[in-house]
Formats: sequence, structure tokens, C-alpha cells
Amino acid sequence: MSEEYIYAVARVRARELGLLNRQDVDQLMACRTLEECLRTLSDKGWGDGNSSTPEEVLAAEEEKTWAFIHELTKDMTPFQVLLFPTDYNNLKAAVKAVVTSVEPHDVFLPGGSVDPEVMLRCVREGDFSSLPEHMAQAADSAYHTLLQTEDGQLCDIILDRACLCDLLECGRNSGSDILRDYAELTCAVSNIKVAVRACKTGKNRAFLESALAPCGTLHVDSLAVAACKGLDELFAYLAVTPYSAAAERLKESYSAFEKWCDDKVMDLVKGQKTNPFTIGPLFAFVVARRNEISTVRIILSGKLNGLDDRMIRERLREMYV
Repeated sequence: MSEEYIYAVARVRARELGLLNRQDVDQLMACRTLEECLRTLSDKGWGDGNSSTPEEVLAAEEEKTWAFIHELTKDMTPFQVLLFPTDYNNLKAAVKAVVTSVEPHDVFLPGGSVDPEVMLRCVREGDFSSLPEHMAQAADSAYHTLLQTEDGQLCDIILDRACLCDLLECGRNSGSDILRDYAELTCAVSNIKVAVRACKTGKNRAFLESALAPCGTLHVDSLAVAACKGLDELFAYLAVTPYSAAAERLKESYSAFEKWCDDKVMDLVKGQKTNPFTIGPLFAFVVARRNEISTVRIILSGKLNGLDDRMIRERLREMYV
């Protein structure tokens, strides 16, 4: 099995040389306008030659990433932990479009593992057997819940929780430490985000129990109880978990917390740089590319909206290289 990845990892190592580093980020930050940023990115090979808007440039880079991974391996199973969020977001859009009788236009995200048109057909026909088993069950539940209650938030909760459960199961069954740890971190962070929002909006324990997904590094019952009592109790609970630093960042601001989450993921995958014999370096490369795309998006958005450079820098993520 280890020999299977030697060539692929060698190609990843070569491609990593083209990843943006801190100097590249500083160069983008030094650009005075959005247009100057886009020219700088074009000089670095970003975009497809026809992309002229920020979103077109970023979408082209996302497509390049997955095209490269498809060159390296035919087995996309290990990457499901990255694809599930896209699939479930598309499933939400399909369910809501059918129930509200709205024709879907520009609502589906690219890059998932399930064709959105297949999802749309399944919802319209009320037959979800063409979807993966657990996704089919969640889709059926969300669809009928939305029909009966007209509660879009409840529909979202069902599908968001199913996404996290699928992600966790995929990570745990992968046989890969990096996939397992990434899935666990993603689920825990999502649970914290749900708890914070629920606390601020006064949601009850029943809501939290239906929204939180059980994971190994957080006791979701304790998390729910703390969130119902207030932010101070929530932060106090997080302080005795592996996510004590998350509580400190949340006290600063939600954007500081989101930066902490992304930097934590980057710390997690950086260990794959010295691992030449598994799927880990390929997975880490995709995460690194997504991270740099996110960083560039922050810079471009900041330039577009005329934000002060200090405010932009506070939101910039740690780079892989």
C-alpha cells in the first residue's frame, strides 16, 4: 500500500513549491487596489486565462486542485471528508427548491461527489435510493420535515448533523490518522459554532440535542447544558476540553475564532510534509490549497471593500509553506 503513493507524493512535493508563502501574501497585501491584486495573482499563474473577477479566479484554482488530485489517484474515498459539506449544502438547496417550487439557478456549489441534478431529481420524485444510504435517509427526513413544518432551519439542522456524522464515520473508517483527526476537529468545531449561535439566540436544550453531532473530544450533552446557561458557562466548559484556546478566541471576536479554527487545521496537516508513504500528503495538499484560496479571498474582499490593511491582516490564515 505504501508504494502506491510514492509517485503521487513526489508530484505533490513538486507542486507544493508553487504554493503561496508568507512573502507572496505580503506582496498581495502591498497591492493598492483589487485590480493590482488580480494582476499579481495572474503573474503567479492563478486563474484560467479567461477569469476576470475574483470569484472566477478562485473557482479556477479550486478546479485545478481537484483536477490534479484526479491525475494522482482514482480513489476519491479519502477525500469524502472534504466533499461532504459541498454535497449536503447542495442537498439543502435541492430540497428547498422543490418544496418552495422555485427553479434552482446558481444555487449549487461545484466540486461535490454527488451530481446536484441527481439530488434534484431524487427530491422531485420523492425517491432517494440513488443517493448514498445515510444521505438518502437524511434527505428523506429533511424533505418531509420541510413539507410538514415549513421550517427551513429545522431542515438545515437535519442535513448539517447528517453531514457531520458522515464525515466522522468516513474519517474513523479510513485507517488514516490524518483523516480521522481532521474529521474529529471539523465536527468539534462545528458543534462549538452551533452552541455559540444557539446560546446567543436563546435556543433550548431540545434544539441543541437535535443539532449537535456526537464526537470524541467534546461531550455534547455537557456542551448543550452549558450553552443553555449562557456564554460564560459555555466558555467555562470549553476551558476544560482540548478547545480551551477556542474559548479565548471567541472572547475576542467570532472572526478571531474562525481564524483559530483554520490555523488549527493547518497545524494538523503540516505534519504530513514528512510522510511520503500514505494518502496524507495528498490530503494535506488539498487542505493547503483551500487554505490559500481562503486567504486570497480575504485579501481580495478587503481590497474591494477598502478595509484597512491592519483589519485584513488580523484575518489572514497561517500558510502551509
